[in-house]
Amino acid sequence: MHPLAKLLVIALFPIAAAIAGESQTAVMDLQNIHCYACLNTVKKALRNVPGVEETKLDIDKKTATVKFDPAKTNTAALVQATVKAGFPSTLRKHPDNR
Repeated sequence: MHPLAKLLVIALFPIAAAIAGESQTAVMDLQNIHCYACLNTVKKALRNVPGVEETKLDIDKKTATVKFDPAKTNTAALVQATVKAGFPSTLRKHPDNR
């Protein structure tokens, strides 16, 4: 690789990494959650959505907090995943209107 090209890659890498790493978080209210098996079903459904990075579920509050890459998925896909799993959800807090 040409030395100037190497320098350019080194200079731009932190910028590209910062842009690519901007995760967003959505908090969802879950319906029909009665037990830990229900939570595991929802967790599996959410983790199968491309772009989902982390899920935290709370059985007492009946919520799912999902960290995701907005370049790969959106909040509508998260809701759709829970609905398909048999547990309808609504967004409590979301960073975008997608």
